[in-house]
Amino acid sequence: MTDHTTGDSAGRLPAGGGRRRRGTAGRDKPATIRDVAARAGVSVATVSRTLAGNYPVSETTRARVTAAVEALHYVVNVHAKALSGGVPGPVALVLHDITSPSLAHVAAGVEQEAATRGRLSLVCATHGDPARENDLVQLMREQHAAAVVLVGGAEVDDAYYARMAGYAHGLASAGSRLVLVGRPPLPAGAPATVIEYDNRGGAFQAAGHLLAAGHRRVLFLGGETGFATAQQRRAGHLDALRAYGVPYEEELDVPGPYTRASGYLRTRDALRAGQEFTAVLAGTDMVALGALAALREAGLGVPDDVSLVGYDDVPFAADLTPALTTVRVPYEDLGRSAVRLALEREERVSADDHVVLSTQLVIRQSVTARG
Repeated sequence: MTDHTTGDSAGRLPAGGGRRRRGTAGRDKPATIRDVAARAGVSVATVSRTLAGNYPVSETTRARVTAAVEALHYVVNVHAKALSGGVPGPVALVLHDITSPSLAHVAAGVEQEAATRGRLSLVCATHGDPARENDLVQLMREQHAAAVVLVGGAEVDDAYYARMAGYAHGLASAGSRLVLVGRPPLPAGAPATVIEYDNRGGAFQAAGHLLAAGHRRVLFLGGETGFATAQQRRAGHLDALRAYGVPYEEELDVPGPYTRASGYLRTRDALRAGQEFTAVLAGTDMVALGALAALREAGLGVPDDVSLVGYDDVPFAADLTPALTTVRVPYEDLGRSAVRLALEREERVSADDHVVLSTQLVIRQSVTARG
């Protein structure tokens, strides 16, 4: 009787038995490279060379090894191969929140560029916890990631720089590369790649657009004090005020989180406090969305009563009514550039350590001229 699964027409089992090994409790155990060698009738070294693809073997031997691997469902120990340099390391993306529209586009750029280069990409979220960030970076170092890409705003102080320098040196010692996206450069000597965008210039364009349209009292809904992204956008806003000769008014500078709820509350509170303004410059499009809700709740129209500008140009910005004037940040390009520069350095191709991408003001229907 023929065994259509493991035997030949005489009922004999091939070398190695044709089944996965069974442990003392009767449970299947994963096949090992020795099992593959026994089934194929070759040495362990020959199996290793065949699977690595970096040593000449005959087509007959390769076919026998391949057949044994498929029959036993053998899985190569990828971690061991990574340690020996047999497989390219993955690209790890570490960010605050995977649901953020802007960060999701960075993740898309990382994944697309990594896939193009034959690399696996891993996405990890810190939820704003520095301890978790540290754990994830160390884990990626142990997993021999080719690059660890950190994305998202950070509270920049001496402790931050010390932590980032520690990451950079630790990863470099393991043959990896730290890439900071949207964060400021580290002090000289830290082995890290920095991909920034013209954050301050983008805010200058946004504020300047409102000031050029005749607005002189602009409610600025910036980010939380101490975060690098918020500091740069606030600096761009102040640059525009000075350029247009408009005095700074502290009561119109209202910092807070980059969330829709915060945009709503800050705008509502400014209206209730009797603040007079003809325009709102929101630190992000999500903040702008909250501001729009508060303005409408107060019976104010955009742009007829109050003009509104956002920052980021996330997908919904063009679909709002009115369509939102905002600053376009090249988030996918940031992700692509992070992977490209890290892997070019890994492959010993000339690569920059600090790149700044441009931003662009996208003018739509949420701003009208005053006076």
